[in-house]
Amino acid sequence: MKNLNPLHYPYSSQRMVTYGKNGMVATSQPLAAQAGLDIMKRGGNAIDAAIATAACLTVVEPTSNGIGGDAFALVWVKNKLHGLNASGPAPRGISIEKLKEAGIEEIPKFGWTPVTVPGAPAAWVELSEKFGKLPLEEVLAPAVSYAKEGYPLSPTLSYFWERATKGFSKVLKDDMFQHWFDTFAPNGHAPKAGEMWRSEGHAKTLEAIGKTKGKSFYEGEIADEMDAFSKKHGGYLRKEDLAAYKPEWVEPINVNYRGYDVWEIPPNGQGLVALMALNTLKNDSFETREHEDTYHKQIEAMKLAFADGEKYITDENDMSQKVKDMLSEAYGKQRRELIGSEALQPEAGDPSSSGTVYLATADNDGNMVSFIQSNYMGFGSGLVVPGTGISLQNRGHNFSLDPEHDNALKPGKRTFHTIIPGFLTKGNEAVGPFGVMGGFMQPQGHLQVVMNTIDFGLNPQAALDAPRWQWMKDKQVLLEHTVPNHIAQSLSAKGHDIQLTHMSGNFGRGQIIWRNPNTGVLSGGTEARTDGSIAVY
Repeated sequence: MKNLNPLHYPYSSQRMVTYGKNGMVATSQPLAAQAGLDIMKRGGNAIDAAIATAACLTVVEPTSNGIGGDAFALVWVKNKLHGLNASGPAPRGISIEKLKEAGIEEIPKFGWTPVTVPGAPAAWVELSEKFGKLPLEEVLAPAVSYAKEGYPLSPTLSYFWERATKGFSKVLKDDMFQHWFDTFAPNGHAPKAGEMWRSEGHAKTLEAIGKTKGKSFYEGEIADEMDAFSKKHGGYLRKEDLAAYKPEWVEPINVNYRGYDVWEIPPNGQGLVALMALNTLKNDSFETREHEDTYHKQIEAMKLAFADGEKYITDENDMSQKVKDMLSEAYGKQRRELIGSEALQPEAGDPSSSGTVYLATADNDGNMVSFIQSNYMGFGSGLVVPGTGISLQNRGHNFSLDPEHDNALKPGKRTFHTIIPGFLTKGNEAVGPFGVMGGFMQPQGHLQVVMNTIDFGLNPQAALDAPRWQWMKDKQVLLEHTVPNHIAQSLSAKGHDIQLTHMSGNFGRGQIIWRNPNTGVLSGGTEARTDGSIAVY
């Protein structure tokens, strides 16, 4: 068992659950949470609040998301749950053959090759048009204001901003990356906690999106600027890719876990991984969360689910396995039989034979939103479209260049996606939205907060504050330093390669809002591992 003690930022788990009645917004940045609540107070609903908060997060937490990223949403309106997949596809001009001809054997993290069509602005437009009450321009106004006038950085944001700037300074040497440094390190360094940062280009872009309902971004002047920047530096993204894009309304997928329905977006997202792990464990009983058996079974179930997810999850049309088979009772039992008393080396089964920001909103009309958006790997590709504030995502890095793999790169295809919103219902009533951001930690965080809630009866804040683990690969597991030592020792004895760490950023950052079905009272939890905040009235 190893004890890792890298540079870390401190956090306190001494928070109390937050209650409210008329409206609530929970997210990772106080300014964004307050912006969403202000929109609600001005007559907007939970959907308007979610859009306002999401747009603000591109400004006040650019280390995790941006205008050039993707988004997913689960929306509860009039006693029905709706799913929105706003992940963008690969450009039509890219292919495995072209990349291999260029000598590329693995899709890089940075530059134009991993850039896919941004879906987040289209998500805001689609949500506003279908469920919003206020004009999009009004809903985006707080984000425009923060971008134009500036805001002081919060402590955790400053930490990740500085870390990203130092990392980018070492690897992003090409001229095409200079616009990132001009935008996010304008004085030659990352802004410090308490220092002001602004981006007039970002404000201009958000204003245009609001006024044109996204058309300027996907069909107009902004699309022209992205196209020109891509062509100049040998990228594959074109205006035609942007103009052809439209988010997809999808039917959410679920498993029933001890009388509750846990909901996720269907593939290409990895929410299926969380559901498979819960499906594997749903017939077990867990006396307490602070027990080695609880940790061991959770970790083993998650390893098996990830093995399947990494092999099969991609754009659903290209999956060689069906989602219903992967979530079947029979397959859940089959996978459970593989879990013994020792750590296993996970392998995918055969079901047919048996960087990110998250926010949650709720209003007094019963509407609730679980929303997540990301550039991936923090700031994304390292590319900022000149003069626009648009930092482009690098989501295409997840594609495989093996043509036989389910997630093989194809023109116009959506890749395996890490960002996932979650939602909980019981019977025909909404319990509420939840999510844990953070790359491949996300389904692992979903499993842990769902079990903390259902199995162990923790309130939203306690469910988030509880110590976490993260399976990394093979038998390697990270444990948060607050996990009791006897559990760490017991897991190590079972064959897990245990590493203890104070690096709280490894364990995701979550938000939860539950609604009491009898009183309508909202209870919320926010993440102590970041600058989390709940705005409520």
